[in-house]
Amino acid sequence: QVQLQESGGGLVQAGGSLRLSCAASGRTISRNPMGWFRQAPGKEREFVAGISWSGVTTDYADSVKGRFTISSHNAKNLVYLQMNSLKPEDTAVYYCAARDYNFLVRQPRDYNYWGQGTQVTVSS
Repeated sequence: QVQLQESGGGLVQAGGSLRLSCAASGRTISRNPMGWFRQAPGKEREFVAGISWSGVTTDYADSVKGRFTISSHNAKNLVYLQMNSLKPEDTAVYYCAARDYNFLVRQPRDYNYWGQGTQVTVSS
């Protein structure tokens, strides 16, 4: 079993930056692909970024490519999401997720473990 806890959300002006962290406990996540997702009010949860268990492979939604960077520190059981050049449309609750199988995928239903989420609000 894996427990995930996000932190680092907050209120920022458009063009600003935030770094989200996801701390895993329960067992090591060094063999788990990890993902960041977000959900805005009235919208479905959507994929933002993912990283393979090795850290070699990353994947980004088109809407954040070039602005967001996902990284991991397996020894510390941490995953990060560096968000730069933030836009009002990035406003959402951001969730960290892990899956039990090796392949990096984008569908929320394919992830087995979820954090509680952290609010990110970008003002214009």
